[in-house]
Amino acid sequence: MATQPAIPGTAARQPGPGEVVFALERFTAGYGDVPAVRDVSIEVRAGEIAALFGPNGAGKTTTLLAAAGVLPRMSGVIRWRGAAVAAPLHRMARNGLAFVPEERSVIFTLSVRDNLRLGRGGVRAALQAFPELEPHLDRRASLLSGGQQQMIALARALAAEPSALLVDELSLGLAPLIADRLLTAIRSACDRSGLAALLVEQQARRVLAVADRWYLLNHGSLVTGGDAANAPEVENIYVAMLGGGRAGGQKSPIPQDGATP
Repeated sequence: MATQPAIPGTAARQPGPGEVVFALERFTAGYGDVPAVRDVSIEVRAGEIAALFGPNGAGKTTTLLAAAGVLPRMSGVIRWRGAAVAAPLHRMARNGLAFVPEERSVIFTLSVRDNLRLGRGGVRAALQAFPELEPHLDRRASLLSGGQQQMIALARALAAEPSALLVDELSLGLAPLIADRLLTAIRSACDRSGLAALLVEQQARRVLAVADRWYLLNHGSLVTGGDAANAPEVENIYVAMLGGGRAGGQKSPIPQDGATP
């Protein structure tokens, strides 16, 4: 069986510090002939975490699915280490992209060990990211908590030592301590190996504690972006986006600790 060629312009070397690993340029994608995101431009550099925020229905998941090659793009360019690409997910994965979708990507009838074996990096590398999984290697994945199942999915992705990681709602429904553990593992991988990570999350304050930059989507369009050090700016923009101040003790619209706006 013939092997598919590598994506042009993508060498096996790890990206250098500050190199743009993954980028969307004036990117439009959707379902059928109906665009869900329009004219979006995002870039993620080696060693950094970029967070993608927005209200429900803003187009965050669509952006990730199309960027990963699961959905077709309608227009614009996806750049992988400088080269324009239009490849399905399996080819992107062979060239160093890892994608962790919103749904728990584990096979419940398999053991933890066998779930980890499904990844490109193997069991030992996965346990380096999450050693707390080792006592559970021979248990069925269905018997683990939701947080442990997410550890399996993320450990399998990180074990492959990808150049870029796309993650959709990793901490959805999880306890704060587990969410912090998952985010810390991604931060460590970025610092250690130059991984470029793009995270879609609802827990904005929690993610901004480990992120470098952020982007904000609304109604399918990129509203703005900035440095994670300016976290209060995200909240102010969110308030304006949702159409009001916080008079009378109104709850902040920035989701945290599993809450949604």
